[in-house]
Amino acid sequence: MKIFLVYGGKSAEHDISILTAFSIIKEVYYDYYEVEPIYITKSGQWVKGAIVKQANEVKDSDALKLTISDSSKFAIDENQDSEGILIQPSDLKEENAVIFPVLHGPNGEDGTVQGLFEVIGMPYVGAGVLASACGMDKIISKQLFQQAGLPQVPYVPVRKAEWLNDKESVFKQCEGTLFYPMYIKPANLGSSVGISKAENRDELVEAIELALRYDRRVVVEQGIEAREIEVAILGNDDIHISVPGELVKTVDFYDYESKYLKNEVVLQIPALVPEDVNARLRDYAVRAFQALDGSGLSRCDFFLTSNDELFINEVNTMPGFTQFSMYPTLWKNTGLNYGDLVEELIQLALRRHQERMSFQNENDK
Repeated sequence: MKIFLVYGGKSAEHDISILTAFSIIKEVYYDYYEVEPIYITKSGQWVKGAIVKQANEVKDSDALKLTISDSSKFAIDENQDSEGILIQPSDLKEENAVIFPVLHGPNGEDGTVQGLFEVIGMPYVGAGVLASACGMDKIISKQLFQQAGLPQVPYVPVRKAEWLNDKESVFKQCEGTLFYPMYIKPANLGSSVGISKAENRDELVEAIELALRYDRRVVVEQGIEAREIEVAILGNDDIHISVPGELVKTVDFYDYESKYLKNEVVLQIPALVPEDVNARLRDYAVRAFQALDGSGLSRCDFFLTSNDELFINEVNTMPGFTQFSMYPTLWKNTGLNYGDLVEELIQLALRRHQERMSFQNENDK
């Protein structure tokens, strides 16, 4: 079977996606699969690379940054720029194949590319259109979590038009509902891009304006003293939860560079939490996953206070898969190695696709 490994993309998380793709391409079970890299450039071009049949054929993540070939011959070569052929997304329609998208952020994790795969009728790894779109949008997901009865820190949504037309109204909402410090985030971006902490109004102004560079809607959250605890989710209707892990903080929060370029994040796995907290983590994670109609994989992030209050932060439907990312490390510590995790995700994708096709066949009768 062929795996179309789709990575890169137009979002600010382009480089993270390449690192994730490199990690996966090294761990695929090549006795059963071959991998065809599909690189999406920062400008949105789709470039097909040479088929990979052994893990050692790609020795450097830079080899996955495909350039467009002038000829019909192309190859992956770690000693020079790797070349590929420009294609259309619809070219991924193929029998006996599955798509493994590892696109983070907008135009990849937000339901847009998932909708494309649905239209061409291909099985694909990860969440569907609805779960991807809702999980990516911090405001919509918070509203769904509220409906599901999940505890959250107080927050205020802010629209760009509202900010430009009436800043005083925004100040009134934020300072009337929350107290400093506050955390300001773009509504539709991940990996700490565009996120800031505000200790006063001047910093709040700077933080909102920074976040609005990335999205037309932002969320202002109440800052609290808390540990950051995460669990990994795997499954479709049969949901499995990993042991919990903790981001051990030496600073208030880690930005994009600290997390992915400098690898400064320290992981404590399993996280040292009481058994009743662990039970709540598992329960809340399942409820959040179901509220979004999740499938395949997700990482559920929580805040845990010193008196064991637990608040859901977000659900990431396509978490990082690099060698030092939390999601695969959580499963490794739960007893599922990287290669088996990749295989399970492929099988979940195929089962979900078969189920969708069975519904479609029933409707066609």
